[in-house]
Amino acid sequence: MNYLQKYHSPLGEMLMLSDGIALTGLVFDGQKYFENRKVSDYTEKDLQVFKEVRKWLDIYFSGRKPDFMPPVSLNGSVFQKDVWDILMTIPYGHVITYGDIAKQIATKRNIARMSAQAVGGAVGHNPIAILVPCHRVVGANGSLTGYAGGLDKKEALLKIEGIS
Repeated sequence: MNYLQKYHSPLGEMLMLSDGIALTGLVFDGQKYFENRKVSDYTEKDLQVFKEVRKWLDIYFSGRKPDFMPPVSLNGSVFQKDVWDILMTIPYGHVITYGDIAKQIATKRNIARMSAQAVGGAVGHNPIAILVPCHRVVGANGSLTGYAGGLDKKEALLKIEGIS
């Protein structure tokens, strides 16, 4: 069974999605790449995981770093999961580039290089916004490029973390 709950963030309405145990999605209303999921396939129900996510987000949006992580379950390809695992290591208040992630993946796979564009595709399809911090990934020159929730939201999230 799949469940959902709404979260009213300072940046707009968000949907929290769960398999009943872990968070499987956190998306902004109208977020790119979410349209392939049917909200009608989800049942609205308040779950413990949603309570934890709301608490985490409330702390985050108040400008503080949460000191816990709700359970998350990321479903994607092996490559996507490798990229998303790296996203989870980016510290609060810091950014890295798509190229940095590509180098880490290349090293892990013992290959000469990895495409930063391929990394960008995986970052863009991250199903759990904010908690899996894809907003902390920037272009090679530090530019704010690509964010499925919208560049205005990416900029606002970075400002919350003290990055301008």
